[in-house]
Amino acid sequence: MPSLLRLGTRGSKLALVQSGLVRDALAAAVPALAAPDAIEVVVIRTTGDRIQDRPLSEAGGKGLFVKEIEEALLSGRIDIAVHSMKDMPTAQPPGLVISAFLPREDARDVLIAGDVERIADLKPGAVVGTAALRRRAQLLYQRPDLKVVTLRGNVDTRLAKRAAGEVEATLLACAGLNRLGLDVGTPVPEAEMLPAVGQGAVCIECRIDDARTIGWLAAINHATTATCVAAEHAMLAALDGSCRTPIAGHAILDADGALYLRGLIARPDGSELIATERRGPAADAEAMGREAGDELKRRGGPGFFA
Repeated sequence: MPSLLRLGTRGSKLALVQSGLVRDALAAAVPALAAPDAIEVVVIRTTGDRIQDRPLSEAGGKGLFVKEIEEALLSGRIDIAVHSMKDMPTAQPPGLVISAFLPREDARDVLIAGDVERIADLKPGAVVGTAALRRRAQLLYQRPDLKVVTLRGNVDTRLAKRAAGEVEATLLACAGLNRLGLDVGTPVPEAEMLPAVGQGAVCIECRIDDARTIGWLAAINHATTATCVAAEHAMLAALDGSCRTPIAGHAILDADGALYLRGLIARPDGSELIATERRGPAADAEAMGREAGDELKRRGGPGFFA
């Protein structure tokens, strides 16, 4: 029997783990998808997977890990796409929509530097590997003495390069490490390293006219994550942000249900950092994000990212 739902994903170990979480959640929530063969996983190689010799910011910015998967969605080759939200552009192609989120993992970054647990304690001039302009800018803002070099590859590759001594330290997303069951490094407080917009969140995209699939996805959507990410992405959209610009943002819902959003922009060399925050009703999440983005854009002025 053909599968009822075809799930598109990248082929990395982490992407497959995240797709497995989506598959399991759907199987548990939707009786029609409970059979072992009801959901087929389709692995798709993306432009971002193929580029390993330079920072993604030099190759076109956001969207490099989703383009081919979205093309498969639009052509009908798959029915849903599972993405890391931090890879997503601020708008979907016509005909596609993000319909659901899994509960968000820890959004913080993790410092992996042997016995060193704090950025402040890295030795003078230490070599730190990262491909993220956001991490580079925040590192150099705190520690302009550090030598920050490009480090590409999946989680295992970057950990192996650090273990081999290519760099003395690196930073990885706590969410990915947790999902892979890797207990390494020390989480960095958000006051020192604000996460990427969408970091720690897994989203599911589908065709906007696929009512059956949208109904199935509604059964697993985590509303709190959706609200928080909506605020972050509204800020990013106001900034016209991409992988080419050092932008960070993270929203949480307080115990009383109020939304707390923090955002920042930085010069790539870490010479300047501008931050803002907003608090307000969760219903105003997108408006708060737009206001925060507009403020940062105004305070940075023309040419801030030049």
